[in-house]
Amino acid sequence: MSDRTDAAPTSEAPTHEAPYRGLRVLDLGQGVASPYCGQLLAVYGAEVVKLEPPEGDWSRRLGTTYGGHSALSAVFNRGKRSLCLDLKQAAGQRIARDLALRADVLIEGFRPGVAARLGLGYDDLAAENPGLVYVSVSGFGQTGPYAGRPGSDSVGQAFSGLVSLNVGADGIPHRVGATITDVSTGLYAFQAVATALFARAAVGRGRWIDVSLMQSTAALLGHKLAEHVLEGGRPRALNVPAGSYPTGDGWIMVTLVNEAQYRSLCRVVGRPDLAEDPRFADFARRADVADQLMPQIAEALRGDTTAAWLGRLHAADVIAERILDPGEWARDPHVVAARGVVEVATAGVGVVQAPRTPGAPLACDAALSAAPAVGQDSRAVLREAGFGENEIDGLVAAGTVREPAAA
Repeated sequence: MSDRTDAAPTSEAPTHEAPYRGLRVLDLGQGVASPYCGQLLAVYGAEVVKLEPPEGDWSRRLGTTYGGHSALSAVFNRGKRSLCLDLKQAAGQRIARDLALRADVLIEGFRPGVAARLGLGYDDLAAENPGLVYVSVSGFGQTGPYAGRPGSDSVGQAFSGLVSLNVGADGIPHRVGATITDVSTGLYAFQAVATALFARAAVGRGRWIDVSLMQSTAALLGHKLAEHVLEGGRPRALNVPAGSYPTGDGWIMVTLVNEAQYRSLCRVVGRPDLAEDPRFADFARRADVADQLMPQIAEALRGDTTAAWLGRLHAADVIAERILDPGEWARDPHVVAARGVVEVATAGVGVVQAPRTPGAPLACDAALSAAPAVGQDSRAVLREAGFGENEIDGLVAAGTVREPAAA
């Protein structure tokens, strides 16, 4: 006989800064995209339970590991609690379903059809929990001939067209060296959840949200699709001679948004003749002869330091900035003054630094708890869901529920 009770967690009331206090989120995702959506909900006060398999989220082992985390898992799972559950067991599936029926938001990152086979599909859950906002994150979406294909950040970048736009000096199209597809997918999932929750307050029910790496990365490219079609598949560069240039002691990024800035750039680098050359008269013509113009700008910029050029360029109202690595960015005096980095001590890892969430109150972002160990909160989550201690002990003994190994 079950010794389950009707216990339920209590929470503080929602505030303007933390409007999702009391909102229950069940995060079944692994990697970055799905977990990032859950982490953003946690920033705004939601109670997020990360449901992990016995081996833990695979992102914990991606790249260099520190204790039970990689940098990915330590950053994108802040503010959550971990329940380790074996969904290969029927008892594990029943527990997950029980939690899903209590949830306001469910995030899953399985391939299409897998959640339904586990008894966690939207239609089945919504029949009993009509207010559920259900988010499916996948590589290629829930429909179409590629729906069953696996996805990844690199695949998303490649398939969407992003890699084709990032051709290096070696002539090779390169992926962007950050999880830009995963992060953008998490962001798009979060904004869709936010709007669905707003609608739920008026219409009284939730909905199923389909977010894919494919579509999210393509959406990031904005105008590039229109540009590609309008220019017959060979779009010009937007604002030549904008780009990355070596200086005497580093690298600098220069960009232009109007013709006056081009003329100013030419004056600053000591080449006013380039502003008068009819070959370089406007953005469109400069794009056609970029290989003739940009080396001349580069040669001029090599003649002084980054700091010296920035002083002159900024004085002339030309948009430019030094090229930093992430560590240099975090140490920059402006970033420090703007409190652009949050830190959290994480067991087995040390102090984890992450950029602040744009738009979120600093106090909410900084207050997120460290990313949990696998199964760190299994017992507490089940207890709050109404499971009694004897029942939890039995689930642990059967291997359905896992707790962290004793230190």
